[in-house]
Amino acid sequence: MLIGLALILFAWVAAGAVMVASAGTFKPSGVYVDIGGRKLRLVCAGPQAQATKGGETPTVWMEAGAFGLAADFAAIQEKLAAKNIRSCAYDRAGMGWSDPGPQPRDSSAIVGDLEKLIAASGEKGPFILMGHSMAGLHTRLFAGRNPDKVAGLVLIEATTPEQIDNPNTGKFLAVFTTISRVAAASATVGTTLPLYYQAGDRIGLPPQGSAEKRHAYVSGHHARTAANEVVNWPRSAAEARLAAPYDPKWPVAVIVAGGPSLGQAWNDARRVPEKASQAGYYEAIPGASHTSILGETHGDAAVRGVEHILAHLAPAG
Repeated sequence: MLIGLALILFAWVAAGAVMVASAGTFKPSGVYVDIGGRKLRLVCAGPQAQATKGGETPTVWMEAGAFGLAADFAAIQEKLAAKNIRSCAYDRAGMGWSDPGPQPRDSSAIVGDLEKLIAASGEKGPFILMGHSMAGLHTRLFAGRNPDKVAGLVLIEATTPEQIDNPNTGKFLAVFTTISRVAAASATVGTTLPLYYQAGDRIGLPPQGSAEKRHAYVSGHHARTAANEVVNWPRSAAEARLAAPYDPKWPVAVIVAGGPSLGQAWNDARRVPEKASQAGYYEAIPGASHTSILGETHGDAAVRGVEHILAHLAPAG
């Protein structure tokens, strides 16, 4: 029986490998930026900062959620570029096509890399920070450490450090951590390969972004790093909580999917940054999921969030 199961597993993985190979080769978009002996992949789209009546239009700097990478924002970047708004997304260390980084992969390590990447990239702030899901913890810590680089925030289905107090969060994290570890083990041995087309892109991305997302989905090193980040969620929440709160003068847009959540307390915690802002904006998107909210179908909501920030920025001088 064991031999039979081994043969079935081998056939499954082999079929998946053929499927991935049949997708053809492609070149990941973006450039590789040295942050001091390591390189992170950076993908920027749209024009360089343009002069406006109030100064310069800020670049939107994007931070992906758990298991995410620059490709998660491919649809939104296209939509922003069509409106002449520049944006930059990147692969965190050990994710996608970026070099590994030091352990543990908590918010402190992630934000430290981000600070180096911004400095080395030549991109000028202050930025509109856009964070999805778990990235809400990273944006909070980054903003607390670098308030001069923040113009406003667009938080999409974003976690807040306050959510760690919710009893449902602990239950969710226990399940999510187990799933993440299983996903990492599965990708490492190749059992996710046959799901390349079926599950690789749940966002609904344009072709290049979709190909990148699918390749990351079946990547062992990507999944292992992602699992490490999930394991460190409580640690990241504690780090973010110790950071200075968002400046009430920063305009904040909170955008959520209109589907099920972990309850009213969970949603209330997600809205803390928006309610604390003097120019808060909230939108729930009917029909969107936690992932599809970033895609071609629902990504216009993120653009509306950016436009809200731009409309409420204080004029220069």
